[in-house]
Amino acid sequence: MASLNRVQLIGRVGKEPESKTTANDNHLCTFTLAVDRRWKDKSGEVKKETDWFNIEAWGKTAEFCDKYVHKGELVFLEGQLRTHKHESNGEPRTITKILLDNIQLFEWREEEPEMDVVEETE
Repeated sequence: MASLNRVQLIGRVGKEPESKTTANDNHLCTFTLAVDRRWKDKSGEVKKETDWFNIEAWGKTAEFCDKYVHKGELVFLEGQLRTHKHESNGEPRTITKILLDNIQLFEWREEEPEMDVVEETE
């Protein structure tokens, strides 16, 4: 039987993306994504909780994220869930992240050209 590992999220970027180049000269960009969940409780009061996701982009996608993705922006992304198991202080830990395949910006910000400031003198 075939398997599927696909995630689609719409949320706000939680922190400014961090980029680095690995020892193998691969570009890596990481950031967090906040996705809100809203519902009404039995009394009709609206409740809200936020789920946080760790996002990891590589290659051209990482370069795009590094240049155009900023904290607070609303984005749509698609990717795959990845888990990483390790030990911390002798305790087993599991980290789940999203390996980014595609990202779309809902709030596109054009890069503003640098402008020379000219002061008027009398």
